Amino acid sequence: MTDPSRSRAAAAPTLSAPSRRSVLAGALGAAALAAGRPVRAAEPGLLRVGYQKYGTLVLLKGKGLLEQRLKPLGYRVTWAEFPSGPPLLEALNAGAIDLGSAGEAPPIFAQAASADLRYVANEPPAPLGEAILVPRDSTVRTVADLRGRTIALNKGSNVHYLLVRALAEAGVPYEAVNLAWLSPADAGAAFARGSVDAWVIWDPYLASAERSTGARTLVSGTGLAPNRQFYLSNRGAVETHRAAIEATIGAIGEIDTWAKANTETVAAELAPSVGIPAPVLTVALGRLSYGVRPIDAETIADQQRVADAFHALGLLPKPLRVADAVWTPARNG
Repeated sequence: MTDPSRSRAAAAPTLSAPSRRSVLAGALGAAALAAGRPVRAAEPGLLRVGYQKYGTLVLLKGKGLLEQRLKPLGYRVTWAEFPSGPPLLEALNAGAIDLGSAGEAPPIFAQAASADLRYVANEPPAPLGEAILVPRDSTVRTVADLRGRTIALNKGSNVHYLLVRALAEAGVPYEAVNLAWLSPADAGAAFARGSVDAWVIWDPYLASAERSTGARTLVSGTGLAPNRQFYLSNRGAVETHRAAIEATIGAIGEIDTWAKANTETVAAELAPSVGIPAPVLTVALGRLSYGVRPIDAETIADQQRVADAFHALGLLPKPLRVADAVWTPARNG
């Protein structure tokens, strides 16, 4: 009998991973165009925030709370939307934005590209908020069954590390799977039409795929990847905007407290901009973590494991020390 998953893999298009140079050039060009002017360094009185369609920052933007908190400090705020963490971090490294959020893998690659990256704060782990999905009729039952299959994911994103860890735990060499580097939107379409055998993805796309396709979760991040959300800046911004960044983290804390107690309201507010029905977002929000906090020793150790794993696979050109990029107000640099 023909294995339907293998048939899908055979029919999948040949996809090559873009070079980091082309990805960086594209992201920086997009950031400059979005700003309507050349990329520039941090400037007094202006905090430029990068956000994604889902998460605390988009709620902060929608409520207008950050503008309220920063106005007494003499600041105005501009917002720039990004499709995922990697291009957001590339823009941050280039000085196109001053603050943004991303999962655990993008900051590793960003630090490797620039010593100016700074970890500012993080949310608690949310391992259920990311997973490896397979079609409901797939014969793939374990991660070991992914050997030789085609897997869609966003290169350099938080789920990249989940896949690395899951394969290692299952004894499957990283080189033994075929990787299709696709954005969430393109990966979702490929998964729905059966062009890939598995999809490594995060919420709310995860919850949407579960609802719309009946996809099965092969493994989540539980026991494999913490799936923290980090708030990140760069050296120039923390030196210029210390008080504003501290106030921003305080505002994020306020939004976290409200969101944790008002999941259905949050889902209703996010649904139009995210393009996902509120009931599906409610599922995703139930797997989200809340409670912004400083970067502690446990978090640094977890991030160091991410960096070491990517370096061991040759995905980082040299080892890096995560602790070097952690910012505290006292250090301010």
